[in-house]
Amino acid sequence: MLQAEELAVRFDGTPALEGATLDVGAGEVVTVLGPSGSGKTTLLRVIAGLQLPDAGRVLLDGSDLAGVPPHRRGIGLVFQDHALFPHRDVLGNVAFGLRMRGDPPDAVARRVGELLELVGLAGLEQRSVGTLSGGEQQRVALARALAPEPRVLLLDEPLGSLDRRLRDRLLDDLAHLFDELGLTAVYVTHDQTEAFTLGDRVAVMRDGRVVQVATPDELWARPLDADVARFLGIANVRADELVRPEAVRVLRTHGRGMGVIERAVRTGPVVRIRVRLDDGGMLEAVAATIDHPSPGDRVDVDIDPEGIVRLR
Repeated sequence: MLQAEELAVRFDGTPALEGATLDVGAGEVVTVLGPSGSGKTTLLRVIAGLQLPDAGRVLLDGSDLAGVPPHRRGIGLVFQDHALFPHRDVLGNVAFGLRMRGDPPDAVARRVGELLELVGLAGLEQRSVGTLSGGEQQRVALARALAPEPRVLLLDEPLGSLDRRLRDRLLDDLAHLFDELGLTAVYVTHDQTEAFTLGDRVAVMRDGRVVQVATPDELWARPLDADVARFLGIANVRADELVRPEAVRVLRTHGRGMGVIERAVRTGPVVRIRVRLDDGGMLEAVAATIDHPSPGDRVDVDIDPEGIVRLR
């Protein structure tokens, strides 16, 4: 449905995109994951028509979008900072695109009501957007983007300015909404949890290129290379292989053991454990247990061979 082909963009001679290519199927959500400066937002802006590429092209349903202005592309946009109209109420914000294209008032009112119900803001039509919480403002921005029934929805770090509790709640809401509507969407984030939760596939960007596209399970199981593995938080990377942390089992020992626990940090339901091995090596493990070894404990280490991945 959506194809970005060999896109290149330079700012003052510095490349922001270098041959970036991405395909998104109808009804598919592709999350674009990468560190700051990797080209994620520039890729989104080129697809939206907000940034002209120096090379490459964007196609939607087989049609080249070169020369098509942003408001005629059939693409919806949701930004991190919401970009709402502060002088308009909730209804005025959500209805903006519909009124601009000349929809009749009764159709506008009906569509706005449907969308506010969908995003959990029914009854707030007359509220000033300045009185809304950050999460409510983001819901208004989402409803506004969905109002004209875009063929593709683009979201640029939409949860980045929210606190963790609110972000987790909206993340669940977005996942449900994407499933319910069957949206075709490109969702940019630097957050692995967001990318894995929402994406049918995850596209990893580095240095202006899309270096790997895979399902969340495939990406975690087989990162392309050491850089992708480390970005995903897999620390057990050697020159030509990695060991996934869930494949490492740490066992208390009453004998000498193979190493000592250097760090054990609980992150919700799992504990991330770092073991300094007697041979000088280091391994990270995750354990989904209440009782676990503590820093200073001597341990043995067992590695499931299925968790060892050869790298390119």
